[in-house]
Amino acid sequence: MSDGTATRPAAFVFDLDGTLVDSVYQHVIAWQQALSEMGIGLAIWRIHRRIGMSGGLLVQAMMRETGVRLTPKEADELQNAHHRHFEGWTNAIRPLPGAAELLRTLTDCGVPWTIATSARRDDAAPMLARLAVPPDVPTVTREEVSRAKPDPDLFLECAARLGIPARDCVVVGDSVWDLLAARRAAALGVGLLSGGYGQDELERAQAFRVYADPLDLLGHIDELGVRDTHGA
Repeated sequence: MSDGTATRPAAFVFDLDGTLVDSVYQHVIAWQQALSEMGIGLAIWRIHRRIGMSGGLLVQAMMRETGVRLTPKEADELQNAHHRHFEGWTNAIRPLPGAAELLRTLTDCGVPWTIATSARRDDAAPMLARLAVPPDVPTVTREEVSRAKPDPDLFLECAARLGIPARDCVVVGDSVWDLLAARRAAALGVGLLSGGYGQDELERAQAFRVYADPLDLLGHIDELGVRDTHGA
């Protein structure tokens, strides 16, 4: 007897930065400014390659790139400096094309969705407000899990809050770290180019499909098993 899994559409779990809001490069600049405050130089492109990781892992990776050793206190100061510089950008950050429409479409079609981000809650909150995310939609931020991407904890927690197995979720992200975490959660990964990674990179990370941005994904939503309310 079927449990209905095969006939219902998958739930969607979205990354936030670079997937729903156009904020990746603001994060990159904020990290560069934070590093500069501590007298550490690192090229912007090297920072960009790590965006999407948890802050702690990102700091470790940047220290490996530069050969600089930081004490735990200095590492915390670096993350706090990034947060302070990123706050200065928040008023200029906007949703990516089609992001709000995509979320509304999923709601109208009765498809559960949620958002998982490696960002802190206070960094994510203004972005969630710009997307008009309803308060009853479960969103998971860095503070709410033991480990962030590339570990699967964020996506597993989102699935648990939706009450849906991770294997029945589509994870949408813009970085290879999102897709690695999706694989480890046994979810289906879908990539977007809007965070700056190339299509070949996302496909090598085993993205099932790659779209330009949320608007492009919305235009091909039937490829992911979502039909309109008329049941085409």
